[in-house]
Amino acid sequence: MKNRLKIAIQKNGRLSTESLSILKKCGIEFSDSSNKLFIKSTNMLIDLLMVRDDDIPRLVSQNIADLGIVGENVVFEKQLSDTSLKLKTTLKLGFSRCRLSFAKPKKMNLDNINNKKIATSYPSIVKDYLEKKDINAEIIEIHGSVELTPFVEISDIIADLVSTGSTLESNNLTELDSIMDSQAILVQSSSIPSQKLPLIEKIVARINSVIKAKDSKYIMFNADTDNTDELIKLLPSAESPTIIPLADRSKVAIHTVCKEDVFWETIESLKLRGASSILVLPIEKLSY
Repeated sequence: MKNRLKIAIQKNGRLSTESLSILKKCGIEFSDSSNKLFIKSTNMLIDLLMVRDDDIPRLVSQNIADLGIVGENVVFEKQLSDTSLKLKTTLKLGFSRCRLSFAKPKKMNLDNINNKKIATSYPSIVKDYLEKKDINAEIIEIHGSVELTPFVEISDIIADLVSTGSTLESNNLTELDSIMDSQAILVQSSSIPSQKLPLIEKIVARINSVIKAKDSKYIMFNADTDNTDELIKLLPSAESPTIIPLADRSKVAIHTVCKEDVFWETIESLKLRGASSILVLPIEKLSY
């Protein structure tokens, strides 16, 4: 058991599904995860601890888990409220993006948040923000139904996570200033046993490969030999392309990896400049 790598992830909620997905894409196989708190990998020396997301920073800091997948907002809140937490961010994972923002009722006229009552589940982050901005306001810590508090006169405004803004809209709230951006991150204990380091390095490298692949596309198309340079310049953050002669000696096939998404505008620009048979493919794994 001491040699097995332990990874803490959220049992239920916005992070859980995508955390499991990225680990499976790394080639880690697990048994059925429903209603389990402890899951063993069937092909690697890895165990999953399925826990509440706000418990993950402490579990990693106390070496109960070696790695954890959790939101930046949760880590920042815990570190501000408990300076004894010792953990480091290893990777930003690019999913579960959101922001912590102030929001007010739509009908409220508000010039600033001075002397207002602010309901939030992130009191330490809000306090830190207010102190840095030299704003005087009362913080009311509340967990669950934060959006309701202005309408039952518990608070004037709220500070809560915003993703698409649809939750605010459905609760007759409108967003004010953003406090911080957040996404899922991979955190690591500051004191990992040496025998686990090679496996951690392998897992981190695989996760990094999956992230790069998600943000990249493989594109191929045919072009006239006399305008290949112009077409290559249109590709977003392209690797040095492979140029393959075709049976028609006046044409070549161009294959390359683009490190950014390939949008319809890019494809249309390529076509206008003579590219044909354009094919854009997702990449499952990418290693440099």
